[in-house]
Amino acid sequence: MALILLRIKTDIYSIVDRCQLELNGEFCPVDKMVSMHLWVPTTAKACVGSNTVEPTKTKDKTSDIRNHNKVKRDEVVLCDTEKTKQQQYSPPPLVTALKISAQQNAATFHFPGHNRGRIAPSSLTHLIGLKPFIHDLPELPELDNLFSPQGPILDAQKEAAKLFGALETWFLVGGTTCGIQAAIMATCSPGDYLILPRNCHLSAISAMVLSGAIPKYIIPEYDIEWDIAGGVTLSQVEKAIEELEMEGRKPAAVFVTSPTYHGICSNISEISRLCHSHRIPIIVDEAHGAHLGFHPQLPNSALQQGADLAVQSTHKVLCSLTQSSMLHMSGNLVDRENISRCLQVLQSTSPSYLLLASLDAARHQLTENPKALFDKPLQLVTEANNVIRRLPGISILDSLSFPKFPAMDPLRLTIGFRQLNLSGYEADEILYKDNEIICELVGTTSLTFAFNLGTSKEHVERLVSSLKHLVSIATLTQGDVRKMDLGVLAPFADFTTSLIPRDAFFRSKRKVSIESCLGEVCGELICPYPPGIPVLIPGEIITERALDYLLEVRSKGAIISGASDPQLSSIVVCNK
Repeated sequence: MALILLRIKTDIYSIVDRCQLELNGEFCPVDKMVSMHLWVPTTAKACVGSNTVEPTKTKDKTSDIRNHNKVKRDEVVLCDTEKTKQQQYSPPPLVTALKISAQQNAATFHFPGHNRGRIAPSSLTHLIGLKPFIHDLPELPELDNLFSPQGPILDAQKEAAKLFGALETWFLVGGTTCGIQAAIMATCSPGDYLILPRNCHLSAISAMVLSGAIPKYIIPEYDIEWDIAGGVTLSQVEKAIEELEMEGRKPAAVFVTSPTYHGICSNISEISRLCHSHRIPIIVDEAHGAHLGFHPQLPNSALQQGADLAVQSTHKVLCSLTQSSMLHMSGNLVDRENISRCLQVLQSTSPSYLLLASLDAARHQLTENPKALFDKPLQLVTEANNVIRRLPGISILDSLSFPKFPAMDPLRLTIGFRQLNLSGYEADEILYKDNEIICELVGTTSLTFAFNLGTSKEHVERLVSSLKHLVSIATLTQGDVRKMDLGVLAPFADFTTSLIPRDAFFRSKRKVSIESCLGEVCGELICPYPPGIPVLIPGEIITERALDYLLEVRSKGAIISGASDPQLSSIVVCNK
């Protein structure tokens, strides 16, 4: 039998490009290297899957190989062919600078206190090793300065701008939240109007508190059967602009979330043309769309459709570390100096170079052949769709539920359980307890699963098998489908604003019981999380519908974020 030599090094974490190895259907993730040479039979097929995601039996021989070689879940397997491909491209500049700096035999008298891992906490080093600490460096001269980049950070950001099609790109260590806040602060002054969807992420609300912008809300499209809100349409944006113009006002910016958490994409091309005809910049919360535009089967990105600012969570579907994001700018409607100034206010003056380097590495990973990277997850989600659609009582969210929108992200799989008489929370509990299936988002009637570059065939098989088991134990409804009380669904359209978010935030407040708060002005931002879409925003009148919705989803298992009392026995309200 022909053999493949795989070099593996212990406790060395790779920030650079990753590949995966499949051992008879089992993927080994690329997370660290092991310091010995292993011989693996050629039955280990690098990055190649079979033609089905139906659960398959694992042969004992494969199990023996796995146990003998001890290639565990947190170990890196780097193929020689992958190394050769990496050498064809210039190395990521910030990753390279970090590597060189960490290798210096320097007498260090700088922060952080663990001093390049010399006194790192053992409880954590036993878990992740010393390498993260060795590379946890401050803003040394050779590592550049995030707020005034002139070296490897500048080079890395320029390479990212080139790849994503931006005029300029900023690396973010405060997540997309930080980027959204900077984008709104850079375009909206106190008293300016901002057009945005009512189901925007809470970061947009906090940005209005910071900037003093006045919201002009758009009520998103909504599917009552799924209890899911969609995006915004061209006509909705046009109507909002016209209503402000009739009052003698002009919006400072238009803010759109696309794609949504469920992958629903608004028509950014049309909205961009409309906004630009009025000289209004369009900001796109593209937290869930950093991967868009990198494969023929994926929708175009916001920048490809003319957005002025796009903020992306590079860590969601792409492979940077959690909390790392990018802010992209295009066109000339937004002052880049304003963006830079706002980021200096919002970002840490001690940014993590592990986060920054992971952004550089994620960009480098995409540079080589993005289509090849996305072929596998797109194939896996297609195969999963084909199998799951045939399961009785199971439904899959598709464009038929939101026909006004041009595209949906195929890597976001939302499954409904209403015909099985199960809520999303109940289905989630069954899948997790029985098979340790962890979804991305739990809804009142559905679960959303995020497929990404690291999604493995074995995990998809487990999902399919678990869904089959769930169907077998659930009661398939004959005739009437159990419905939630329609009065507790989607309260986004039922609101009255008494104070703008900034004024409500700084108003004196008091706490009242849930029974006494009806009609009061809400003093805190309250939303089920995920997805982090506010139900009550500071400054809005508390309605019975909003309260019923919050109490209903809490009883089903949702976590109520932002409320001073997560159990909702009381709510903070503004004094009159």
